[in-house]
Amino acid sequence: QVQLVESGGGLVQAGGSLRLSCAASGSIYSINAMGWYRQAPGKQRELVAVTNSGGRINYGDSVKGRFTVSRDNAKNTAYLQMNSLKPEDTAVYTCNALVVVSSGRYLEVWGQGTLVTVSS
Repeated sequence: QVQLVESGGGLVQAGGSLRLSCAASGSIYSINAMGWYRQAPGKQRELVAVTNSGGRINYGDSVKGRFTVSRDNAKNTAYLQMNSLKPEDTAVYTCNALVVVSSGRYLEVWGQGTLVTVSS
């Protein structure tokens, strides 16, 4: 079993910052990629940021320049530093990982999500 647990969500005023964490645990050989998605009320889920094992990072257009994703491979943990938050950033943020559970075998795992609410 592989599990992702997010933390760090909450209520913040516009212009403020939050740091989300995503910790992976379970039968993990390695993690190819970890990232963040979000879904706001009435909207489709969108990419926030992802990073692969080679360090390649892809950000969604709406968060470029404001959000930063990073990984601590020793802890199997990803972070999302969110700065200059806007009310439009209000959403449930969900961690995603592509996990290597054995040689040549992969498992895509999603966390349960953490709510970020940005007030105006």
